[in-house]
Amino acid sequence: MGMIRDIRTKFPETHMWCDSCAEKDLKWGIEHGIVGATTNPVIVGSVLKQELSMWESRICELFAKPEVTEDEVAWELIKEMGIRGAGMLQPLFEESNGRYGRLSIQTNIKNYKNAGKMTAQAVEFSKLAPNMQVKMPVSPAGIKAFEEATYQGVNINATVSFSVAQAVKVAEAVERGLERRRKEGLETEHMTPVCTIMIGRIDDWLKKVVKRDNIAIDPECLEWAGVAVFKHAYEIFEERGYQTRLLTAAYRNHYAWSALMGGRISMTLTRYYLEQVELSGFEIKESMSAPVSPELVAQLKDKLPDFVRAYEEDGMKEEEFEHYGAFITCLEGFFKGYDDLLQMIRPYQFGKPIRE
Repeated sequence: MGMIRDIRTKFPETHMWCDSCAEKDLKWGIEHGIVGATTNPVIVGSVLKQELSMWESRICELFAKPEVTEDEVAWELIKEMGIRGAGMLQPLFEESNGRYGRLSIQTNIKNYKNAGKMTAQAVEFSKLAPNMQVKMPVSPAGIKAFEEATYQGVNINATVSFSVAQAVKVAEAVERGLERRRKEGLETEHMTPVCTIMIGRIDDWLKKVVKRDNIAIDPECLEWAGVAVFKHAYEIFEERGYQTRLLTAAYRNHYAWSALMGGRISMTLTRYYLEQVELSGFEIKESMSAPVSPELVAQLKDKLPDFVRAYEEDGMKEEEFEHYGAFITCLEGFFKGYDDLLQMIRPYQFGKPIRE
C-alpha cells in the first residue's frame, strides 16, 4: 500500500497532511494517503511559481476590475487556491463525516495584533467551503480570536506557535468557545480545532541562540528540542482531554514524524518529507509515548533558557508570546513571503507581461 497508507491504517488517529495547495502535490498526497492540507500566502507564492501558466489569465481578469488593488487580487488568489484544495479533499471530508479532509487556510498575518480583524476574516474564510480550517497566529490577540471564532463555528488552526504555554492557552480558549456554543445548543461534536507547534522553527531558533552566544552543547540536542516540546504538550493535552488536536509543522529531520507515530495528532508535511516517509522503509511502530532522552532534555534546560520558555507550561506569559525569538523570525518570514507574492503579481496590473 505504501508507508503513508500503512501508517494511516495502523494509526487512524495519526493524520498526515500535505503542506501545500499545489494541484500536483495534493493529487499525489491524496493518492498516497494524506487526509488534509494547508496553505498560507508563502505557500501560495510558491505554488504560483509552479502553476503560473494556469493562473495568468485569472490574475489579469482580477486586475481588470475597476479600482482593484494588488492586495485584493492577492487575497482572491489565496482564497481561490484554498477553495480548489478544499474541493480536492471534499471526498475525504465526507467519507470521514468531517473527522478529516480539511484545507487549512491562513488569515492575514499583518492583523496579528487585532483580534476583531482576525476573527472577522476567519469567519469569512470558514464559509468558503464546508471543509475549511482557518489559521491565525498565537499572539495575545490570537488567543481572543480563537475563542470568538470557535464560538462562531470556525474550525481553527493556531499557527506561529512554538511552546507548550501557547498550545495550552489555545486549547483553553477553544474550550471556552465550545462551551459557549454548547450553552446555546450549537453543534460542537464535529468541530476539529487544531493547534500547530512548529517543531523545526524551535530547533532553528535555538541553533541561532547557540551560535549567537557561543554555547557548547551536544548538537543532537538541537535536533530533538522541538520534538521534546511537542511531546510535553501532548502529555498535557491527553491528560486534560482538550478537544483541540496538536499538529506538527516545519520539518527539519525525520524525528518530527518518526518519533511521533501513534498519537492523536496531525502532521503537515511538505511533498519532500511526504516522499521521505513513503521511501523510508522504517518500521511502523508506536513512538509517541517514547520520551526524548532525559540527558538531552537536561542539557537543553541547563544551557538554553529559551528552550525552558518553550518547554515548560509556565515558561512564558501570554503577553510574552509575540516577543519570543521564533515568533519574531517566523512572522518576518511570513511578511516577506506575502511581499514576494505581491511582487510576483504586480506586473499583471498592466496586462500579461511580454517575456523575451
